[in-house]
Parts: sequence; structure tokens; C-alpha cells
Amino acid sequence: MRIGVLSDSHAASFSQLHEKILKALAEVDLIVHAGDFVAKDVLDGLKQLGEVKAVWGNMDSNEIKRILPEKELLEIEGRKIGIIHGRGSPYYIDDRVGNEFIGVDIIIYGHSHYAQNGTKNGVFFFNPGQARSSFGILTIGAEVSGEIIKL
Repeated sequence: MRIGVLSDSHAASFSQLHEKILKALAEVDLIVHAGDFVAKDVLDGLKQLGEVKAVWGNMDSNEIKRILPEKELLEIEGRKIGIIHGRGSPYYIDDRVGNEFIGVDIIIYGHSHYAQNGTKNGVFFFNPGQARSSFGILTIGAEVSGEIIKL
């Protein structure tokens, strides 16, 4: 399964998302947004491209916070996946988001604006970075792999 991942879009409207992101997200099996949409229009636009799983971030409006959970847990291809935005300093953020879930294989998060793509303590951490500069494709099958795509 191919999952298009973005976070920290900080966009006033869906039309502000980069064309390269939109093209890639139209071709994946699932879209995950790890928070900080800023505008509900971004969420609505993503839903026009395909199935979306998302959480709210610290910059999101009360409207988005009423619609989306703070964190989400999915199971895909037998892998448990935690999704959260994150908070606080970007330093050691992977430790903080890691403490939010028990028994997961993958954690998708945002907040720091720094991409991360790798395994730590047996958990695959994936942060696509800020959507104005990068996004990611997470592939889940017999193996888990991630790709950060720079804009």
C-alpha cells in the first residue's frame, strides 16, 4: 500500500498546495495529514483526491479540532500505525511522539518541520517535513519504506 503523507501545510486554501503534492496524492491508496492544515478547505480538498486519515495540529482552528482527533491509530497490512501532530521543541520530538503510542510499528507525525524517515528502537518514524518544502510517500508491504520528496 502506498500512502501519501503531508503535514504542516499552513495553507489558507487547498489551491495553495504545490502541484507536485496534488499529483502524487491523486495516485496513492491513502492520504495522511499529520496536522496544521490551518484551513478546513485544505482538508476538504484532500478528500476530493482520495481517502484521508488526519489529525489536528496546534495551529488548527477549533472547527478542525472538532472534526479530527488529536491522534489516530490505524492498522494497514498488519502494521499498527500511530498518527499525531506533536508539540513542543523539535529537539527529541520523536521521543515525545513515541511515548504517545504503545505497540505500534510506525509513527507518522509533523510539527517540527524537519523530515524524518527511519527506524528508532524498532519503530519506523516518518515525518514528511513542512508541506511548503516537502512531502512523503510511505510504502507498506512485506517491508516498510519511506521517501521524502523535496519541492
